[in-house]
Amino acid sequence: MKPALLPALLATLMLCTPAVGAGQTWISNVKLVSPEKLDRVETGSVLIDAGRIARVERGRSGPAPAGATVVDGKGYYLTPGLIDSHVHLHAVPGMSMAQGASGDSLARAYFRQMPRSFLYHGFTTVIDLAVSDYGVIERLRKEPLHPDVFHCGEALVLANGYPMSFYAPDKRFQSFGNYLFDPAMPTAVPAQFAPAAHTVAAGVARVAKAGGICVKTHFERGFGADRNLPVMSRAKFAEVRAAATQAGKVLVTHANSFEAQSFAVAGRADVLAHGMWHWGALNGQAGLPGEIKALLDRIVEQRTGYQPTMQVLHGLRAYVEPDYLNDPALRKVVPASLLAWFSTPQGQWFKPEVTDGEEDAAVMQGMEGPLRRQRAVVAYLAGRDANFVFGSDTPSSPTYGNLPGLNGYREMRQLHAAGMSLAQIFKAATMNNARTFGLDRELGSIEVGKAANLLLLKTSPLDDISAYDSVVTVWVRGRQAPREALAADYE
Repeated sequence: MKPALLPALLATLMLCTPAVGAGQTWISNVKLVSPEKLDRVETGSVLIDAGRIARVERGRSGPAPAGATVVDGKGYYLTPGLIDSHVHLHAVPGMSMAQGASGDSLARAYFRQMPRSFLYHGFTTVIDLAVSDYGVIERLRKEPLHPDVFHCGEALVLANGYPMSFYAPDKRFQSFGNYLFDPAMPTAVPAQFAPAAHTVAAGVARVAKAGGICVKTHFERGFGADRNLPVMSRAKFAEVRAAATQAGKVLVTHANSFEAQSFAVAGRADVLAHGMWHWGALNGQAGLPGEIKALLDRIVEQRTGYQPTMQVLHGLRAYVEPDYLNDPALRKVVPASLLAWFSTPQGQWFKPEVTDGEEDAAVMQGMEGPLRRQRAVVAYLAGRDANFVFGSDTPSSPTYGNLPGLNGYREMRQLHAAGMSLAQIFKAATMNNARTFGLDRELGSIEVGKAANLLLLKTSPLDDISAYDSVVTVWVRGRQAPREALAADYE
């Protein structure tokens, strides 16, 4: 441990003595900040018993129950744990799929630290939108300390569409077991993979059997030179909508363009898994075009969950930002060995994919247009109090620019800069996420009976966006940990 950290850590440990005896913890003299009562940020107390919130006192702090461990929260703020509803747990940032699945020492070190990195930045619940390897989730849940994990199972992917298109034709059908065949979009399918076995009903049933709480779909025509990928027909999407509704699952759609979001909103998707950085023929307009305003008004009216995922582009920019790998914040969430590897020629393998032969400055400039469009959409939706649901898309691609926990915090900063209020961001990462994904009986607020997923902060998230980097203590299902002990550089 670094000597400079010792005084702060000792103070934190004294504040956060692990629960003992009957397992009760009494957090007293703390200011309660909960999304269902934003008009009542007041001093109070919370009793944790058997991993749940057993009592909430507002306006006063009574005596501690006999035998309970006492945490004096005077001067601090207590909030619900944060929910990141857009993560990909199987991927190692900065590594290809093959590298990440290789089981080498760098990948193993990352997977050991990854759950702690989410907790370090206050994310006590994550939702994996497209499971590639159920073993990763099982192993994560066996870690001594980890966020609650929910998932959408394997995504319903259109045959030969996105993201199957990234794999060689002779490999993609083995890698995506939940693909769909759409007769309206005929495409070649190997004979051994019978389309009849890959109906919408069968795909949703696979998700349900695996314990998924949501169904993930895509509307994506492709990137760069490959912009002719098959996409789902409206009729097939209507089948998915009906099957998801019947199964009681939330329908999430990858859609990052005006065309894609128009399609998904018309089909009544519950959540749009990206912001709108492509406006098609409207890209060059300086203001927000009327056609896009009309679509955004429908999103507000239908209460469609909206994930701007602004860090997707910033994650790519990391390869052309000269000081990115020197940022001290990275050392808190990435093992030192992996962070060092990022700077090696092998660790820079993805940069040519990002730059595509252009100079770094040109790449940076090229991303300004999509970011401007994203900000304009976020600002408009924020002005109409849309149903924002917080998701970071961690990692969005094989980039080391989207690191667990830290990527979520930086997403919050981008959202605030784009025009979302502090209250909107707080609700998006707590109650909005819980309600939209059907988890609000268990998560999202400080209420009796809910899981004791809580954060002790030095600053109120309603006062400053930097509050999310002022975590002192994290509770997951009543088990508490001081923040610094969760850091990758903690020794």
